[in-house]
Amino acid sequence: MSHVNPALYATLAEIVPELHVHCVEPWCLIGSAAALLAGADVGVADVDVLVSRNDAEQLMTLWAERREHTHEPVSAERFRSHFARFRFPGLPVEVMGELELNQGDGWKPVKAGKLTLVGLNGLAVPVPSLEDQIRILESFGREKDLLRAELLRASASSPLRGED
Repeated sequence: MSHVNPALYATLAEIVPELHVHCVEPWCLIGSAAALLAGADVGVADVDVLVSRNDAEQLMTLWAERREHTHEPVSAERFRSHFARFRFPGLPVEVMGELELNQGDGWKPVKAGKLTLVGLNGLAVPVPSLEDQIRILESFGREKDLLRAELLRASASSPLRGED
């Protein structure tokens, strides 16, 4: 696993136990935080959490005082979800309830696929499998996501990568 910096660890240490308690349906991290936990050497500016719409509502209530009401997600023409961004010590957290992607052929749900648990100092952090992360990132089609997918591929084929 690539190095988890203190800001990311502080955020995960606070949110992961709450996500396990308050989310009824399966949830996972996606994006740069998930790629880093899977072994890619990427920077992480925020933590993206993929949840159901109902669980997004629950988190919006639970974390209401932390919500950034003025933040607007980018690429609204490609992505839509029941979205909210929250301030946490360390990094911001973006919750995406029922995330959908439009690649020009209508809105389709983003499915995490097979989840794996990454252990991090006693935290069990669900992320999509390596193959599913690559699929998701490539479907997003943005330059930063394609780069993350390549870095995930490289980390998977590295002879130095140990089994978790």
